[in-house]
Amino acid sequence: MLNENMKAIRKAKGLSQQELAIKLNVVRQTISKWEQGLSVPDSDMLIAISEVLETPVSTLLGEKVIAAEADDLKAISAKLEVINLQLAQRKTTRRRVLHGLLISLCAVIAVVFAFLLMQKSPYLDWDYSDPETAVLGVAFHSFEWLFVRVAPIILVGAIAGVFLTRKKG
Repeated sequence: MLNENMKAIRKAKGLSQQELAIKLNVVRQTISKWEQGLSVPDSDMLIAISEVLETPVSTLLGEKVIAAEADDLKAISAKLEVINLQLAQRKTTRRRVLHGLLISLCAVIAVVFAFLLMQKSPYLDWDYSDPETAVLGVAFHSFEWLFVRVAPIILVGAIAGVFLTRKKG
């Protein structure tokens, strides 16, 4: 009786032999032997099995438990529902993070453009006879030149991304 009841209850709970073995801290082969009736668990393990399967020991040792196929389908359906919810939540989280990053990128580009417009190319007023100022002026000019040419393309892409990742509905 124990072997049949244990197998039926395990399946009704939607647990594999491996999952039950992990919860009981034994190897899967031990569960298999118990379910085939080749060996029996000791009393301490029997109590642990009843706790994991949330079933009284008397039920494990008592009459035959008949697991309906509907219970198996319900267990599988419940597991699939949980998995689907987790995947949907992960997708939503990724979309929100990407959306926030794209908005931040647009804001940074706008701030840098505003800064460059307010400065009116200060490197032209610097004293280029000082080598440190000359190097810094050339570096700033190079950054400004590259930024003014590349940033609009990145900005358009980021704005498109913001619209594509916004919450629908």
